[in-house]
Amino acid sequence: MTRSELERHSLRDDSGSASVVAVGTLVAVVSLVVATSIASGALVERSRAAGAADASALAGADVAAGLTAGAVCDVAGRVAAANGTTLLSCRTDGPVVTVQVSSAFGPVSVTASATAGPPPDAAPRPSTTP
Repeated sequence: MTRSELERHSLRDDSGSASVVAVGTLVAVVSLVVATSIASGALVERSRAAGAADASALAGADVAAGLTAGAVCDVAGRVAAANGTTLLSCRTDGPVVTVQVSSAFGPVSVTASATAGPPPDAAPRPSTTP
């Protein structure tokens, strides 16, 4: 084989390689977009579950403080359900209520917990102004 025949032959071997690189790049980009979408969806669901846990704990603390009627954990469960979550646990320690809720994001279960009650030190703070 002469040199020009070898050069033509090697050029023919490279034909179509740009398509393979383009397809590989496209697959990588699509995979990254899908993974990012799933991760951001899970973060949104986690935030939503945290908000539902906060609302449930606050509602239960209102009942524990005598501000609203009902049973503490029943009210917390209704608030959790109204926010699209399931109440997993509810504990009271006097006026302090701690709840844990769960929510589904596809096959993954997302949980969040919250505690609500009166401030630990309800005494008025001294003024710092002279």
